[in-house]
Amino acid sequence: MPLKILLIYNPKAAHGRSLKILPEVESEFISRNVDFELRLTDYPEHAAAIVRDADLSAYDGLVAAGGDGTLFETVNGLMKNEGTRIPLGVLPVGTGNAFARDIYQNAADWHEAVETIARNAPRPVDVGKFTSHGESFYYLNILGLGFVADVVDTTRRLKAFGNIAYTWSVVYQTLFLRAYALKMEADGKTVERENIFVEISNTRYTSNFLMAPAARIDDGLLDVTLLGRLTRRRLLGAFPKIFTGEHVHLPEVETFQAKRIRIETDPPKVLTPDGELTGITPVEVECLHRAIKVFR
Repeated sequence: MPLKILLIYNPKAAHGRSLKILPEVESEFISRNVDFELRLTDYPEHAAAIVRDADLSAYDGLVAAGGDGTLFETVNGLMKNEGTRIPLGVLPVGTGNAFARDIYQNAADWHEAVETIARNAPRPVDVGKFTSHGESFYYLNILGLGFVADVVDTTRRLKAFGNIAYTWSVVYQTLFLRAYALKMEADGKTVERENIFVEISNTRYTSNFLMAPAARIDDGLLDVTLLGRLTRRRLLGAFPKIFTGEHVHLPEVETFQAKRIRIETDPPKVLTPDGELTGITPVEVECLHRAIKVFR
């Protein structure tokens, strides 16, 4: 029996490049004896709605084809679907493919992704859950707030330039750098400080930055990275270290792991899960240990 998947495909991913390669993607699945039902997304949050309302028991797997935003929506649809929770596949055909970096040798090669999905050997991974003002969301990659959310907001306007847009946005937002009051409770540990950003990682990468070098996607823990107050010059000087993960050794950076986290800020801060802008502090975050299976 061929593997049957529900293929959630964002035709606007990578500025429309994903639509151009769709015939190749379909041919690749067919050549590997994978049966698929194709659903194209038409508007923001469409992927989440399709998956949430689908009868997933009719499929052997679910595949998110696009970038990090498409994956975020698909995961939320899967977690909020009241039926069967089937394995998830990731087809990296978007601009940002951060989660793919943790499960594939070459995150830019969608052919490798199809091969992995066709092999049908899913393994469990952790899922991050956060609750903001009574509404819960789920993520596979990373949840941030503060400076990083401001950067994401700017990056969305420069998305046509690809991953370099994130770097330009960092430089731009540095001009408006301002610390805020943070109170965090993490597995009984309390942190109160003037802070620049918080990142709560399930995976190692965000965009092409090695934010959490020690993170593992199935260890039952989230990796927290805090950046304390520092000058604009110091921030720009330290920025290149994020590409290699060396930033974790800076004196202004604190890292630790936790399963449950609560955050309050003054003033309230917008949240950025997996490159989206959703929710606002205060926020509660937890790691759902091996909550779903992923083809990897």
